[in-house]
Amino acid sequence: MTTGLADGTHPRRPAPPPMAVIGNSTIAALIDQKARILWTCWPRIDGDPLFSALVGGPDPERGFLSVELEGMASSTQSYERNTAILVTVMTSSDGSAVRITDLAPRFKQYDRIFRPPMILRRIEPIAGNPRIRVRMRPTMAYGRYDGRAIPGSNHIRYVSDAGAVRLTSDIPVAYLSSEAQFVLTRPMTLIIHADETFPNSIEDVWFAFLRSTRQYWLDWVRYLSVPYEWQEAVIRAAITLKLCSCEETGAIVAALTTSIPEAPGTGRNWDYRFCWLRDAYFTVHALNKLGATLTMERFLDYMRSVIATETGPNLKPVYAIVPEQSLEEWISEALPGFDGDGPVRIGNAAAEQVQHDVTGSLVLAASQMFYDHRLPKLGDAALFHELEALGERAAASAFEPDAGIWEYRGRQAIHTHSAAMCFAACDRLAKIAERLELKVRQEYWRGHAERIRSAILERSWNEKEGFFAASFDGNGADASTLLLHELGVVEANDPRFVRTVDMLQKRLTRQGFLLRYDDRDDFGMPSTSFNICTFWLADALFAIGRVEEARAIFEALLARRNHVGLLSEDIDPATGDLWGNFPQTYSMVGIIVTAMRLSRDWVH
Repeated sequence: MTTGLADGTHPRRPAPPPMAVIGNSTIAALIDQKARILWTCWPRIDGDPLFSALVGGPDPERGFLSVELEGMASSTQSYERNTAILVTVMTSSDGSAVRITDLAPRFKQYDRIFRPPMILRRIEPIAGNPRIRVRMRPTMAYGRYDGRAIPGSNHIRYVSDAGAVRLTSDIPVAYLSSEAQFVLTRPMTLIIHADETFPNSIEDVWFAFLRSTRQYWLDWVRYLSVPYEWQEAVIRAAITLKLCSCEETGAIVAALTTSIPEAPGTGRNWDYRFCWLRDAYFTVHALNKLGATLTMERFLDYMRSVIATETGPNLKPVYAIVPEQSLEEWISEALPGFDGDGPVRIGNAAAEQVQHDVTGSLVLAASQMFYDHRLPKLGDAALFHELEALGERAAASAFEPDAGIWEYRGRQAIHTHSAAMCFAACDRLAKIAERLELKVRQEYWRGHAERIRSAILERSWNEKEGFFAASFDGNGADASTLLLHELGVVEANDPRFVRTVDMLQKRLTRQGFLLRYDDRDDFGMPSTSFNICTFWLADALFAIGRVEEARAIFEALLARRNHVGLLSEDIDPATGDLWGNFPQTYSMVGIIVTAMRLSRDWVH
């Protein structure tokens, strides 16, 4: 961990590079503006990083796939409209240029979705006689091994004690294995895939997979219920959330990376390639608003597996993509971290924490099953009774100390947000019971909900400061209390909520962006804003009638997206740099939910 300056600030360090992401809900790859693949986990989005250069130190010479254009002077990068297909154009100083198209195949085949662990890259000359060099240097076992290149006729196997992967290409293997420069005279294709024979024509596969993948995404976007304003931002956010889901099990990861620092030199480096039940609820909520309900249905399958396999007294806040797999946290000594700013953590100790908001997240995620008639199967009494078991946990733990939404590692309290989520679990169960005409159960859950609500309003309200505090009988400011209106604890026009919005805006805003809290935590004082919190502020301002102010804050957040419309977890308010794991589902959720709320109507 690096040290700060005497005044408590940190020296300016380079921020993570602007990156785009491709994927297919099995794997994903992060690609910078020079078309270098810097991060890809294999064979799943929570797996061993085949490309790890993103956390490989200041000048990594391993863990990447690059196409280097001799004399490169400029590059542009964008997605094909309404798809997850990425196009990078690089131009050299002599005017020669190449176009690189990247995709992970995803389309319907044989009545099921085809989404293999596979990356396809097409390199095309579009001007002059471009001279390029292709370098593939995979790592394995979290950087412990380099893949040893074993050339074949039209492929190279990269092998180590930890496994193997194959690169099949119509580029001469001699150029690939020696990393030699050559003149690109015709389009050529790279296919990274499992270590097995590739029995098809490379050219035919490229065109077939490109066409089918493009059509899949165009069809998927066509059926989204987007707002009138900010449509491109919302569509890109929705596609990105889809890429952060592991369709095989239904899990939704918080981000695709590990250990990109929340702020430089702080040690706030975490592994986010797992399914936080809280984050997953927010993702399901956002996609539901757009009409993409299949992710919710798959997540509910995952949720049932989580509940069935959990042997402890409490549900964990976070689970692996396969729920039974361990998330024991350890540090990779072979990966120095982004710009050398380690540690690189694998796993997440939050899995051992007690966070009482978890049950509320699951009940909220499942609630739409009882109301949305688009779904092939509506929620019924059987599902309701499954959810009641979660409600019992919520009712029993609402006033028990926990680590809270921000996962403090060194202290516990009765957190207002955790209690509010326990209220939400009981409140939604009462409403579902009413819909199912289960009057006795309705009254039972309404009684629990009102008991919890009364305690929140009494014990979290800080009369001296004039706001709802972070914890019962406390005085800390916490952005999560902006959700009290959303969760139904208090009305938006309640003077106490209005005063809370004002106070949080005053205490937590830094250059227009919101911190999570303003107290010291296990790692000192936070210095970067947490993007979802600023979205929450915009939502709260809208709810209390300050619409133009909400729109201005939202537009400022949209302006901080990178060149392809993506957001990470945090923003440095002083520099505007994006920090933290990437792309962050919370942040992309914020784009969707706030845009849907603030957009003018289609007829206006």
